[in-house]
Amino acid sequence: MSEPNQRPTHVRKTRAMTTAPAPQVNPVQSTAFAIILSISLCHMLNDIMQSLLSAIYPMLKDDFQLDYWQIGLLTTCFQGTASLLQPAVGLFTDRKPLPKSLPIGMGATFFGLILLAFAPNYPMLLAGAALIGVGSAIFHPEASRVARMASGGRFGLAQSLFQVGGNFGTAIGPLLAAFIVVPLGRPSVAAFCVIALIGMAILNRVSYWYAAALTDAKGRKPASTALPVARNRVIAALVVLALLSFSKNIYMASISSYYTFYLIETFSLTTQQSQLMLFLFLGAVALGTVLGGPIGDRFGTLTVIWISVLGVLPFTLLLPHVGLFWTGVLSVIIGFILASAFPAIVVFAQELVPGRVGMVAGIFFGFAFGMGGIAAAVLGILADSHGIRTVYELCAWLPAIGLLTIFLPSKKLLRPGA
Repeated sequence: MSEPNQRPTHVRKTRAMTTAPAPQVNPVQSTAFAIILSISLCHMLNDIMQSLLSAIYPMLKDDFQLDYWQIGLLTTCFQGTASLLQPAVGLFTDRKPLPKSLPIGMGATFFGLILLAFAPNYPMLLAGAALIGVGSAIFHPEASRVARMASGGRFGLAQSLFQVGGNFGTAIGPLLAAFIVVPLGRPSVAAFCVIALIGMAILNRVSYWYAAALTDAKGRKPASTALPVARNRVIAALVVLALLSFSKNIYMASISSYYTFYLIETFSLTTQQSQLMLFLFLGAVALGTVLGGPIGDRFGTLTVIWISVLGVLPFTLLLPHVGLFWTGVLSVIIGFILASAFPAIVVFAQELVPGRVGMVAGIFFGFAFGMGGIAAAVLGILADSHGIRTVYELCAWLPAIGLLTIFLPSKKLLRPGA
């Protein structure tokens, strides 16, 4: 990364397209992998810390004698701030980019962890959960914008590398909680503040690169922010993309929240064996996220959306009706294919609304997060009343929503001459 008083080489040498006033990326610009990987690493650190909250729920319940509705309110405070603030943050920073908001957002998470570790009462726990949500809401839109700026036109690749950091963080967080927080007690949550400090230091360096890119963009002719197709069609396409995200997120929630219970009930596995199967699925999700972006860059985001949402349908329909071996195989296939959809959906949405990178990232990251939380609760009620197998038999049909992809505009309409 460049020193604070130095403009990065790839920023000096290229002409970055700009929105009004946030910069876009010239496709001929070289890809700044150091910046993308730094942002991806911080995404991992951010998601490790935010996943700690749910991982220590049993401990909080015992320490504070909480009822289940109070646990639910903690989730609401966290996911409410994280989901609802992200679009607002993205919209604001589209108009007025704030490089220093990146370390500031990680700072909010730092103080949230302190409160979780040492809160003397339940209201302070709520405040800690809300601060972690605020940190997440600030981080995601701006970090997604930086990844796009550093992409050198390889938008799918940059978005995939950025998102896979979050996948790893979500998977690692509960493991760290199990091996550190559970044996050592709630105050050990404060040890994870070291992760927040590391993230703040990295993001502070990234903010210099970000500020240099903004400075370089000043005085250049802003790129057009005109919609590529009619406004009504843009709105319709965004609704379709939201519904596609809806189908993906609900199915992913059914796996991440209840897959272990399904395996234990159906195949009489031990908890450890079911966790191993879950990690196979999460590994496939990470791989699908990494490869989905480059494939989209090569063959087009629309192609990836078709394949990753609708193409997974035969496998989800089979899953509830096969034995243990094929359940493992199918879950890996489903995780890989389905995970490749999200980078393509975000990139496609950003092309639909030029110059609103932060707003789009905020909407789709917030939507993904919020829908995942709501879906987990609804599916839990369904599992209680009709059984865990019913959950998977119904969720198996969700990818059929991928048929709506037919209503998305073609690449030729979005990028004439491409």
